[in-house]
Amino acid sequence: MTERNVRVRFAPSPTGPLHIGGVRTALYNYLLARKLGGTMILRIEDTDQNRFVPGAEQYILEALAWCGIVIDEGVGVGGPHAPYKQSERKPMYRQYADQLIADGFAYYAFDTPEELDAMRARLQAAKVPNPQYNSITRAQMRNSLTLPEDETQALLDAGTAYVIRLKVPRKEEIRFQDMIRGWVVVHSSAVDDKVLMKSDGMPTYHLANIVDDHLMDISHVIRGEEWLPSAPLHVLLYRYLGWESTMPQFAHLPLLLKPDGTGKLSKRDGDRLGFPVFPLEWHGTDAETGEPTVSRGYREDGYLPEALVNFLAFLGWNPGTAQEIFSMDELIEAFAIDRVSKSPAKFDVAKAKWYNEHYLRAQPNAELAPYLLEALAAHGLSCTPEKAEQIVGVMKERVSFPQDFWQEAKYFFDAPMEYDPAVVAKKWNPQVADALAAYADALSGAPTASAEGLKNLFTQTVEAQGLKPGQVLQALRVAVTGAAAGPDLFETLVILGTDEVAGRLRTAVERLGAPAA
Repeated sequence: MTERNVRVRFAPSPTGPLHIGGVRTALYNYLLARKLGGTMILRIEDTDQNRFVPGAEQYILEALAWCGIVIDEGVGVGGPHAPYKQSERKPMYRQYADQLIADGFAYYAFDTPEELDAMRARLQAAKVPNPQYNSITRAQMRNSLTLPEDETQALLDAGTAYVIRLKVPRKEEIRFQDMIRGWVVVHSSAVDDKVLMKSDGMPTYHLANIVDDHLMDISHVIRGEEWLPSAPLHVLLYRYLGWESTMPQFAHLPLLLKPDGTGKLSKRDGDRLGFPVFPLEWHGTDAETGEPTVSRGYREDGYLPEALVNFLAFLGWNPGTAQEIFSMDELIEAFAIDRVSKSPAKFDVAKAKWYNEHYLRAQPNAELAPYLLEALAAHGLSCTPEKAEQIVGVMKERVSFPQDFWQEAKYFFDAPMEYDPAVVAKKWNPQVADALAAYADALSGAPTASAEGLKNLFTQTVEAQGLKPGQVLQALRVAVTGAAAGPDLFETLVILGTDEVAGRLRTAVERLGAPAA
Protein backbone atom coordinates (compact mmCIF):
# COMPACT_ATOMS: atom_id res chain seq x y z
CA MET A 1 0.00 0.00 0.00
CA THR A 2 1.44 3.37 -1.00
CA GLU A 3 1.79 6.08 1.62
CA ARG A 4 -0.91 8.74 1.48
CA ASN A 5 -0.07 12.10 -0.10
CA VAL A 6 0.11 14.87 2.49
CA ARG A 7 -2.65 17.41 1.95
CA VAL A 8 -3.38 20.03 4.60
CA ARG A 9 -5.85 22.87 4.63
CA PHE A 10 -6.25 26.21 6.33
CA ALA A 11 -9.97 26.92 6.51
CA PRO A 12 -10.77 30.32 8.06
CA SER A 13 -14.17 32.00 8.16
CA PRO A 14 -14.46 35.49 6.58
CA THR A 15 -15.97 37.05 9.70
CA GLY A 16 -13.38 39.78 10.18
CA PRO A 17 -9.60 40.17 10.28
CA LEU A 18 -7.45 37.07 10.67
CA HIS A 19 -6.32 36.71 14.29
CA ILE A 20 -2.63 36.12 14.90
CA GLY A 21 -3.52 32.69 16.28
CA GLY A 22 -5.03 31.86 12.90
CA VAL A 23 -1.79 32.88 11.22
CA ARG A 24 0.07 30.44 13.48
CA THR A 25 -2.36 27.67 12.50
CA ALA A 26 -1.79 28.44 8.82
CA LEU A 27 1.97 28.49 9.40
CA TYR A 28 2.07 25.07 11.09
CA ASN A 29 -0.03 23.59 8.28
CA TYR A 30 2.32 25.12 5.73
CA LEU A 31 5.47 23.92 7.50
CA LEU A 32 4.16 20.35 7.71
CA ALA A 33 3.11 20.35 4.06
CA ARG A 34 6.47 21.65 2.87
CA LYS A 35 8.41 19.34 5.20
CA LEU A 36 6.61 16.26 3.87
CA GLY A 37 6.39 17.34 0.23
CA GLY A 38 2.64 17.92 0.45
CA THR A 39 0.00 20.41 -0.68
CA MET A 40 -1.24 23.51 1.16
CA ILE A 41 -4.92 24.27 0.53
CA LEU A 42 -6.91 27.41 1.41
CA ARG A 43 -10.63 26.90 1.89
CA ILE A 44 -13.03 29.64 2.98
CA GLU A 45 -15.69 28.34 5.38
CA ASP A 46 -18.52 30.82 4.91
CA THR A 47 -21.60 28.73 5.65
CA ASP A 48 -22.67 31.25 8.31
CA GLN A 49 -23.69 34.05 5.97
CA ASN A 50 -25.01 36.17 8.86
CA ARG A 51 -21.45 36.65 10.10
CA PHE A 52 -19.87 37.34 6.69
CA VAL A 53 -17.82 40.57 6.65
CA PRO A 54 -16.99 42.23 3.31
CA GLY A 55 -13.26 42.47 2.71
CA ALA A 56 -12.36 39.68 5.14
CA GLU A 57 -11.58 37.13 2.42
CA GLN A 58 -9.19 39.48 0.61
CA TYR A 59 -7.61 40.32 3.97
CA ILE A 60 -6.91 36.62 4.58
CA LEU A 61 -5.25 36.24 1.17
CA GLU A 62 -3.12 39.35 1.64
CA ALA A 63 -2.09 38.39 5.18
CA LEU A 64 -0.96 34.90 4.18
CA ALA A 65 0.96 36.26 1.18
CA TRP A 66 2.70 38.87 3.35
CA CYS A 67 3.79 36.17 5.80
CA GLY A 68 5.23 34.06 2.98
CA ILE A 69 2.68 31.26 3.41
CA VAL A 70 2.21 30.04 -0.16
CA ILE A 71 -1.12 28.49 -1.15
CA ASP A 72 -0.83 25.61 -3.63
CA GLU A 73 -4.54 25.01 -4.14
CA GLY A 74 -7.73 26.76 -3.16
CA VAL A 75 -9.22 30.25 -3.02
CA GLY A 76 -7.19 32.65 -5.12
CA VAL A 77 -5.36 29.81 -6.87
CA GLY A 78 -7.93 27.24 -8.02
CA GLY A 79 -7.43 23.52 -8.32
CA PRO A 80 -9.07 20.19 -9.03
CA HIS A 81 -11.52 20.38 -6.10
CA ALA A 82 -13.03 23.80 -6.89
CA PRO A 83 -14.98 25.64 -5.71
CA TYR A 84 -13.13 26.27 -2.45
CA LYS A 85 -15.74 28.50 -0.81
CA GLN A 86 -18.35 26.51 1.10
CA SER A 87 -21.15 28.88 0.12
CA GLU A 88 -20.49 27.90 -3.51
CA ARG A 89 -20.51 24.20 -2.62
CA LYS A 90 -23.96 24.28 -0.99
CA PRO A 91 -25.71 21.82 -3.38
CA MET A 92 -23.27 18.98 -2.66
CA TYR A 93 -23.85 18.76 1.09
CA ARG A 94 -27.49 17.75 1.11
CA GLN A 95 -26.88 14.28 -0.28
CA TYR A 96 -24.66 13.40 2.67
CA ALA A 97 -27.24 14.63 5.18
CA ASP A 98 -29.86 12.53 3.38
CA GLN A 99 -27.50 9.54 3.46
CA LEU A 100 -27.09 9.89 7.23
CA ILE A 101 -30.88 10.00 7.68
CA ALA A 102 -31.39 6.97 5.43
CA ASP A 103 -28.78 5.01 7.39
CA GLY A 104 -30.31 5.93 10.75
CA PHE A 105 -27.49 8.23 11.88
CA ALA A 106 -29.39 11.53 11.63
CA TYR A 107 -32.96 12.78 11.92
CA TYR A 108 -35.31 15.67 11.16
CA ALA A 109 -36.04 18.01 14.09
CA PHE A 110 -39.09 20.30 13.79
CA ASP A 111 -38.76 22.05 17.16
CA THR A 112 -39.58 25.75 17.16
CA PRO A 113 -37.35 28.27 18.95
CA GLU A 114 -39.99 28.50 21.69
CA GLU A 115 -39.96 24.72 22.17
CA LEU A 116 -36.18 24.70 22.39
CA ASP A 117 -36.27 27.50 24.97
CA ALA A 118 -38.82 25.58 27.01
CA MET A 119 -36.65 22.44 26.90
CA ARG A 120 -33.63 24.36 28.20
CA ALA A 121 -35.74 25.98 30.92
CA ARG A 122 -36.97 22.55 32.09
CA LEU A 123 -33.42 21.22 32.25
CA GLN A 124 -32.17 24.30 34.11
CA ALA A 125 -35.01 23.98 36.60
CA ALA A 126 -33.96 20.35 37.11
CA LYS A 127 -30.41 21.58 37.87
CA VAL A 128 -28.96 19.90 34.77
CA PRO A 129 -25.45 21.48 34.52
CA ASN A 130 -25.23 21.56 30.72
CA PRO A 131 -28.65 21.65 29.06
CA GLN A 132 -28.46 20.24 25.55
CA TYR A 133 -30.37 18.44 22.84
CA ASN A 134 -29.02 14.90 23.17
CA SER A 135 -29.77 11.19 23.33
CA ILE A 136 -31.96 11.72 26.41
CA THR A 137 -33.76 15.01 25.75
CA ARG A 138 -34.56 14.23 22.10
CA ALA A 139 -37.15 11.71 23.32
CA GLN A 140 -39.31 14.62 24.58
CA MET A 141 -38.88 16.77 21.47
CA ARG A 142 -40.66 17.02 18.11
CA ASN A 143 -38.50 15.12 15.65
CA SER A 144 -38.62 12.18 13.25
CA LEU A 145 -37.48 9.84 16.02
CA THR A 146 -40.52 10.62 18.22
CA LEU A 147 -43.15 11.32 15.56
CA PRO A 148 -44.89 8.63 13.51
CA GLU A 149 -43.44 8.24 10.04
CA ASP A 150 -46.57 9.52 8.30
CA GLU A 151 -46.66 12.64 10.50
CA THR A 152 -43.01 13.31 9.77
CA GLN A 153 -43.70 13.02 6.04
CA ALA A 154 -46.73 15.29 6.32
CA LEU A 155 -44.63 17.96 8.02
CA LEU A 156 -42.01 17.68 5.30
CA ASP A 157 -44.63 17.86 2.55
CA ALA A 158 -46.17 20.93 4.18
CA GLY A 159 -42.83 22.74 4.12
CA THR A 160 -42.56 22.93 7.91
CA ALA A 161 -39.22 24.37 8.99
CA TYR A 162 -36.76 21.79 10.26
CA VAL A 163 -33.09 21.12 10.89
CA ILE A 164 -31.21 17.86 10.49
CA ARG A 165 -29.43 16.65 13.63
CA LEU A 166 -26.81 13.95 14.15
CA LYS A 167 -28.07 10.99 16.20
CA VAL A 168 -25.30 10.59 18.75
CA PRO A 169 -25.26 7.19 20.51
CA ARG A 170 -26.24 7.23 24.19
CA LYS A 171 -23.52 5.06 25.70
CA GLU A 172 -20.33 4.80 23.71
CA GLU A 173 -16.68 5.77 24.05
CA ILE A 174 -15.48 7.83 21.13
CA ARG A 175 -11.72 7.48 20.68
CA PHE A 176 -9.21 9.08 18.34
CA GLN A 177 -5.49 9.70 18.35
CA ASP A 178 -4.28 13.29 18.32
CA MET A 179 -0.78 13.88 16.96
CA ILE A 180 -0.04 16.28 19.81
CA ARG A 181 -2.15 14.97 22.69
CA GLY A 182 -2.09 11.23 22.14
CA TRP A 183 -5.28 9.21 22.63
CA VAL A 184 -8.39 11.28 23.33
CA VAL A 185 -11.39 9.45 24.78
CA VAL A 186 -14.80 11.11 25.16
CA HIS A 187 -18.03 9.48 26.31
CA SER A 188 -20.91 10.07 23.89
CA SER A 189 -23.10 11.34 26.74
CA ALA A 190 -20.95 14.48 26.66
CA VAL A 191 -21.72 15.07 22.96
CA ASP A 192 -25.01 16.69 21.91
CA ASP A 193 -27.02 16.02 18.76
CA LYS A 194 -25.44 18.81 16.72
CA VAL A 195 -27.33 20.42 13.86
CA LEU A 196 -25.89 19.30 10.49
CA MET A 197 -28.24 21.17 8.14
CA LYS A 198 -29.88 24.44 9.10
CA SER A 199 -33.44 25.42 8.27
CA ASP A 200 -32.20 27.60 5.40
CA GLY A 201 -30.65 24.57 3.71
CA MET A 202 -27.09 25.58 4.52
CA PRO A 203 -24.88 23.00 6.21
CA THR A 204 -23.33 23.80 9.56
CA TYR A 205 -19.58 23.86 9.98
CA HIS A 206 -19.57 20.29 11.25
CA LEU A 207 -21.08 18.64 8.18
CA ALA A 208 -19.48 20.90 5.56
CA ASN A 209 -16.07 20.58 7.18
CA ILE A 210 -16.13 16.76 7.14
CA VAL A 211 -17.52 16.48 3.63
CA ASP A 212 -15.01 18.96 2.23
CA ASP A 213 -12.05 17.38 4.01
CA HIS A 214 -13.06 14.00 2.60
CA LEU A 215 -13.71 15.19 -0.96
CA MET A 216 -10.46 17.20 -0.95
CA ASP A 217 -8.55 14.18 0.37
CA ILE A 218 -7.18 16.04 3.38
CA SER A 219 -4.60 13.89 5.18
CA HIS A 220 -3.94 16.05 8.27
CA VAL A 221 -6.22 18.47 10.12
CA ILE A 222 -4.10 20.91 12.15
CA ARG A 223 -6.31 23.38 13.97
CA GLY A 224 -6.69 25.26 17.25
CA GLU A 225 -7.44 23.66 20.59
CA GLU A 226 -10.88 25.30 20.60
CA TRP A 227 -11.97 22.65 18.06
CA LEU A 228 -10.99 19.74 20.32
CA PRO A 229 -14.52 19.41 21.83
CA SER A 230 -15.92 19.05 18.28
CA ALA A 231 -13.49 16.30 17.29
CA PRO A 232 -15.55 13.38 18.73
CA LEU A 233 -18.54 14.57 16.68
CA HIS A 234 -16.35 14.67 13.58
CA VAL A 235 -15.04 11.17 14.27
CA LEU A 236 -18.65 9.93 14.40
CA LEU A 237 -19.43 11.62 11.10
CA TYR A 238 -16.45 9.96 9.40
CA ARG A 239 -17.62 6.62 10.75
CA TYR A 240 -21.28 7.07 9.84
CA LEU A 241 -20.46 8.26 6.31
CA GLY A 242 -18.22 5.24 5.76
CA TRP A 243 -15.00 7.26 5.56
CA GLU A 244 -13.29 6.18 8.76
CA SER A 245 -10.45 4.42 6.90
CA THR A 246 -9.44 7.70 5.20
CA MET A 247 -10.12 9.97 8.18
CA PRO A 248 -7.33 12.58 8.45
CA GLN A 249 -4.91 12.65 11.35
CA PHE A 250 -5.83 15.32 13.88
CA ALA A 251 -3.53 17.77 15.65
CA HIS A 252 -5.05 20.34 18.01
CA LEU A 253 -2.68 23.24 18.66
CA PRO A 254 -2.24 24.82 22.12
CA LEU A 255 -3.97 28.08 22.95
CA LEU A 256 -2.24 31.45 22.71
CA LEU A 257 -2.51 33.11 26.11
CA LYS A 258 -2.36 36.74 27.21
CA PRO A 259 1.16 37.89 28.15
CA ASP A 260 0.37 37.29 31.84
CA GLY A 261 -0.90 33.78 31.08
CA THR A 262 -4.36 34.36 32.58
CA GLY A 263 -6.54 33.54 29.56
CA LYS A 264 -6.88 33.35 25.81
CA LEU A 265 -5.34 36.25 23.86
CA SER A 266 -7.95 38.65 22.47
CA LYS A 267 -8.03 41.91 20.55
CA ARG A 268 -8.98 43.66 23.79
CA ASP A 269 -5.72 42.49 25.34
CA GLY A 270 -3.73 43.91 22.45
CA ASP A 271 -5.57 47.24 22.67
CA ARG A 272 -5.04 47.38 26.44
CA LEU A 273 -1.35 46.43 26.36
CA GLY A 274 -0.40 48.27 23.18
CA PHE A 275 0.32 45.62 20.56
CA PRO A 276 -1.52 44.25 17.50
CA VAL A 277 -3.31 40.90 17.40
CA PHE A 278 -3.79 41.00 13.62
CA PRO A 279 -1.10 40.56 10.94
CA LEU A 280 -2.30 43.55 8.89
CA GLU A 281 -4.16 46.72 9.75
CA TRP A 282 -7.93 46.22 9.65
CA HIS A 283 -10.48 48.90 8.81
CA GLY A 284 -13.84 47.93 10.25
CA THR A 285 -16.97 49.30 11.86
CA ASP A 286 -17.89 49.49 15.53
CA ALA A 287 -20.76 47.07 16.11
CA GLU A 288 -22.53 49.40 18.55
CA THR A 289 -21.93 52.90 17.15
CA GLY A 290 -21.45 52.13 13.46
CA GLU A 291 -18.38 54.37 13.49
CA PRO A 292 -15.30 53.40 11.41
CA THR A 293 -12.56 51.68 13.39
CA VAL A 294 -8.92 50.88 12.68
CA SER A 295 -7.16 47.94 14.32
CA ARG A 296 -3.38 47.83 14.33
CA GLY A 297 -1.46 45.32 12.25
CA TYR A 298 2.05 43.89 12.61
CA ARG A 299 2.94 44.98 9.10
CA GLU A 300 1.95 48.61 9.68
CA ASP A 301 3.59 48.61 13.11
CA GLY A 302 6.91 47.92 11.40
CA TYR A 303 7.39 44.19 11.90
CA LEU A 304 9.17 42.33 9.14
CA PRO A 305 7.25 39.23 7.99
CA GLU A 306 10.30 37.01 8.56
CA ALA A 307 10.46 38.17 12.19
CA LEU A 308 6.76 37.61 12.81
CA VAL A 309 6.88 34.12 11.28
CA ASN A 310 9.94 33.16 13.35
CA PHE A 311 8.21 34.45 16.51
CA LEU A 312 4.93 32.64 15.79
CA ALA A 313 6.69 29.35 15.03
CA PHE A 314 8.03 29.29 18.59
CA LEU A 315 4.61 29.88 20.19
CA GLY A 316 3.95 26.24 20.98
CA TRP A 317 6.80 24.54 19.07
CA ASN A 318 10.51 24.21 19.66
CA PRO A 319 13.23 22.56 17.58
CA GLY A 320 14.84 20.77 20.51
CA THR A 321 18.00 22.87 20.17
CA ALA A 322 19.18 26.27 21.40
CA GLN A 323 18.72 27.83 17.94
CA GLU A 324 16.13 30.62 17.87
CA ILE A 325 16.69 32.33 14.53
CA PHE A 326 15.20 30.39 11.61
CA SER A 327 14.49 31.34 8.03
CA MET A 328 11.31 29.88 6.53
CA ASP A 329 13.38 27.18 4.81
CA GLU A 330 15.07 26.33 8.10
CA LEU A 331 11.71 26.16 9.87
CA ILE A 332 10.46 23.76 7.21
CA GLU A 333 13.52 21.57 7.65
CA ALA A 334 13.28 21.55 11.47
CA PHE A 335 9.51 21.35 11.91
CA ALA A 336 7.95 18.25 13.42
CA ILE A 337 4.40 18.08 14.72
CA ASP A 338 5.46 15.91 17.65
CA ARG A 339 7.53 18.82 18.96
CA VAL A 340 4.40 20.96 19.32
CA SER A 341 3.50 21.34 22.99
CA LYS A 342 0.16 20.53 24.58
CA SER A 343 0.65 23.44 26.98
CA PRO A 344 -0.68 26.91 26.11
CA ALA A 345 1.87 29.49 24.97
CA LYS A 346 2.14 32.98 26.47
CA PHE A 347 2.15 35.73 23.88
CA ASP A 348 5.33 37.63 24.72
CA VAL A 349 5.33 40.67 22.44
CA ALA A 350 8.77 41.70 23.80
CA LYS A 351 10.11 38.55 22.15
CA ALA A 352 8.45 39.54 18.88
CA LYS A 353 10.24 42.89 19.11
CA TRP A 354 13.53 41.07 19.79
CA TYR A 355 13.06 39.02 16.64
CA ASN A 356 12.29 42.16 14.65
CA GLU A 357 15.47 43.85 15.86
CA HIS A 358 17.50 40.82 14.80
CA TYR A 359 16.00 40.69 11.32
CA LEU A 360 16.38 44.44 10.83
CA ARG A 361 20.08 44.23 11.65
CA ALA A 362 20.53 41.32 9.27
CA GLN A 363 18.92 43.20 6.35
CA PRO A 364 21.25 44.72 3.73
CA ASN A 365 21.42 48.50 3.98
CA ALA A 366 20.09 48.82 0.43
CA GLU A 367 16.86 47.09 1.50
CA LEU A 368 16.43 49.29 4.57
CA ALA A 369 17.21 52.62 2.91
CA PRO A 370 13.76 52.92 1.24
CA TYR A 371 12.11 53.09 4.69
CA LEU A 372 14.14 56.21 5.49
CA LEU A 373 13.73 57.71 2.01
CA GLU A 374 9.95 57.32 2.22
CA ALA A 375 9.83 59.08 5.60
CA LEU A 376 12.07 61.87 4.33
CA ALA A 377 9.81 62.42 1.31
CA ALA A 378 6.80 62.63 3.65
CA HIS A 379 8.60 65.42 5.54
CA GLY A 380 9.61 67.28 2.39
CA LEU A 381 13.27 66.26 2.61
CA SER A 382 15.48 64.53 0.10
CA CYS A 383 18.59 62.42 0.30
CA THR A 384 20.62 60.30 -2.08
CA PRO A 385 20.11 56.53 -1.83
CA GLU A 386 23.82 56.21 -1.04
CA LYS A 387 23.57 58.54 1.95
CA ALA A 388 20.38 56.81 3.13
CA GLU A 389 22.21 53.48 3.05
CA GLN A 390 25.05 54.97 5.12
CA ILE A 391 22.59 56.32 7.71
CA VAL A 392 20.59 53.11 8.13
CA GLY A 393 23.90 51.25 8.28
CA VAL A 394 25.00 53.11 11.41
CA MET A 395 21.49 53.30 12.90
CA LYS A 396 20.19 49.74 12.51
CA GLU A 397 21.84 48.46 15.68
CA ARG A 398 19.80 51.01 17.61
CA VAL A 399 16.30 50.62 16.17
CA SER A 400 13.47 48.12 16.62
CA PHE A 401 11.28 49.06 13.67
CA PRO A 402 11.85 50.61 10.22
CA GLN A 403 9.95 53.77 11.16
CA ASP A 404 12.49 54.34 13.94
CA PHE A 405 15.10 55.29 11.34
CA TRP A 406 13.47 58.68 10.78
CA GLN A 407 12.92 59.33 14.47
CA GLU A 408 16.49 58.41 15.35
CA ALA A 409 18.15 60.00 12.33
CA LYS A 410 16.54 63.46 12.21
CA TYR A 411 19.79 65.15 13.21
CA PHE A 412 21.39 63.99 9.96
CA PHE A 413 19.06 66.43 8.20
CA ASP A 414 18.37 69.11 10.79
CA ALA A 415 21.07 70.67 12.95
CA PRO A 416 20.13 70.50 16.64
CA MET A 417 18.28 73.45 18.13
CA GLU A 418 18.61 72.10 21.67
CA TYR A 419 21.35 70.17 23.47
CA ASP A 420 21.01 67.45 26.08
CA PRO A 421 21.06 69.49 29.33
CA ALA A 422 22.59 66.74 31.46
CA VAL A 423 25.62 66.44 29.18
CA VAL A 424 25.98 70.21 28.92
CA ALA A 425 25.89 70.59 32.69
CA LYS A 426 28.43 67.83 33.24
CA LYS A 427 30.81 68.07 30.26
CA TRP A 428 30.68 71.60 28.86
CA ASN A 429 33.22 74.15 30.04
CA PRO A 430 35.46 76.80 28.45
CA GLN A 431 38.32 74.35 27.84
CA VAL A 432 36.00 71.90 26.07
CA ALA A 433 34.53 74.77 24.02
CA ASP A 434 38.08 75.79 23.01
CA ALA A 435 38.86 72.23 21.95
CA LEU A 436 35.69 71.95 19.86
CA ALA A 437 36.33 75.31 18.22
CA ALA A 438 39.85 74.15 17.33
CA TYR A 439 38.44 70.90 15.93
CA ALA A 440 35.98 72.94 13.83
CA ASP A 441 38.91 74.92 12.41
CA ALA A 442 40.80 71.71 11.65
CA LEU A 443 37.79 70.28 9.81
CA SER A 444 36.91 73.38 7.80
CA GLY A 445 37.68 72.90 4.17
CA ALA A 446 39.21 69.50 4.80
CA PRO A 447 37.95 66.65 2.64
CA THR A 448 35.70 64.14 4.39
CA ALA A 449 38.02 61.45 5.65
CA SER A 450 37.33 58.00 7.05
CA ALA A 451 35.94 57.58 10.54
CA GLU A 452 39.40 56.54 11.67
CA GLY A 453 40.93 59.66 10.08
CA LEU A 454 38.43 61.99 11.75
CA LYS A 455 39.02 60.27 15.07
CA ASN A 456 42.78 60.68 14.79
CA LEU A 457 42.37 64.36 13.89
CA PHE A 458 40.08 64.82 16.91
CA THR A 459 42.60 63.15 19.23
CA GLN A 460 45.48 65.30 17.93
CA THR A 461 43.46 68.52 18.22
CA VAL A 462 42.18 67.82 21.75
CA GLU A 463 45.58 66.75 23.05
CA ALA A 464 47.10 69.92 21.60
CA GLN A 465 44.61 71.79 23.81
CA GLY A 466 45.92 69.92 26.85
CA LEU A 467 42.88 67.66 27.21
CA LYS A 468 42.21 63.97 26.87
CA PRO A 469 39.73 62.79 24.18
CA GLY A 470 37.43 61.29 26.83
CA GLN A 471 36.95 64.75 28.37
CA VAL A 472 35.55 66.15 25.13
CA LEU A 473 33.96 63.20 23.32
CA GLN A 474 30.45 63.43 24.74
CA ALA A 475 30.39 67.20 24.31
CA LEU A 476 31.34 66.65 20.65
CA ARG A 477 28.36 64.32 20.21
CA VAL A 478 25.93 66.74 21.83
CA ALA A 479 27.27 69.67 19.82
CA VAL A 480 26.77 67.78 16.54
CA THR A 481 23.58 65.80 17.23
CA GLY A 482 21.97 67.38 20.30
CA ALA A 483 21.69 63.92 21.89
CA ALA A 484 23.68 62.20 24.61
CA ALA A 485 23.83 58.86 22.79
CA GLY A 486 23.72 57.49 19.30
CA PRO A 487 25.55 55.33 16.79
CA ASP A 488 29.31 55.41 16.22
CA LEU A 489 30.18 59.10 16.50
CA PHE A 490 32.90 59.30 13.88
CA GLU A 491 30.85 57.29 11.36
CA THR A 492 28.17 59.90 11.98
CA LEU A 493 30.65 62.70 11.26
CA VAL A 494 31.67 61.04 7.98
CA ILE A 495 28.05 60.94 6.83
CA LEU A 496 27.43 64.56 7.80
CA GLY A 497 30.60 65.81 6.08
CA THR A 498 33.37 67.95 7.51
CA ASP A 499 31.91 71.33 6.55
CA GLU A 500 28.53 70.52 8.14
CA VAL A 501 30.20 69.25 11.31
CA ALA A 502 32.42 72.34 11.55
CA GLY A 503 29.38 74.60 11.20
CA ARG A 504 27.46 72.73 13.90
CA LEU A 505 30.42 72.90 16.28
CA ARG A 506 30.73 76.67 15.86
CA THR A 507 26.97 77.10 16.42
CA ALA A 508 27.12 75.04 19.61
CA VAL A 509 30.10 76.99 20.93
CA GLU A 510 28.26 80.23 20.23
CA ARG A 511 25.04 79.07 21.90
CA LEU A 512 26.50 77.27 24.88
CA GLY A 513 29.31 79.67 25.70
CA ALA A 514 32.23 81.29 23.94
CA PRO A 515 35.72 79.83 24.25
CA ALA A 516 37.97 81.21 26.95
CA ALA A 517 40.02 84.22 25.97
